[in-house]
Amino acid sequence: MSLPYRSSAAVNDEYPTGRALPHAEQDRWMRPYRPGPWRVATAALALMLAAYLLVAALIMALAGGGQSAARCVAFAVLVILGTLRLLRMGVWVSGRGLRQTGFFVTTTVAWRQVAAVRTAQQPVKVLGLPRSVQGQALLITRRGGATLRPLLTDHNADFLGRGEAFDVAADAVESWATELR
Repeated sequence: MSLPYRSSAAVNDEYPTGRALPHAEQDRWMRPYRPGPWRVATAALALMLAAYLLVAALIMALAGGGQSAARCVAFAVLVILGTLRLLRMGVWVSGRGLRQTGFFVTTTVAWRQVAAVRTAQQPVKVLGLPRSVQGQALLITRRGGATLRPLLTDHNADFLGRGEAFDVAADAVESWATELR
């Protein structure tokens, strides 16, 4: 199976003989795009907050405030876990199916259950906030007519200001669907 979102140079660097990826690699979940600058910047700021909380916990522990230090450490761990989840959000593909990962909900659909994958013009949320603008969204329709929520839009944290990257990612997911349905 081809991996349309990976450059041929990257594949040739990893597999100098030019042979196809082994079957185990095709079943690994992969994101067909890189996390965008808004998502990475938010994660970096959250991790900086967690670092400050851990330093504050150390100072409190050295000053004798064990309970306050424990609260700071617990809050820092929550911030770190939330940041990791934020970085995992998006659309993932493998030879088995398509996975939409949100902050609280993950939906996995096998390729045989996918009826259509298409890009459509529709109102989309800007950075997940309540404000909506006209934009593009990648819509995944299951057999039976149910449509998954559009997590991949040209105004989300991965593609805001990067329209070409959205087109490449949408084309990659569409080609995976066409090849594996």
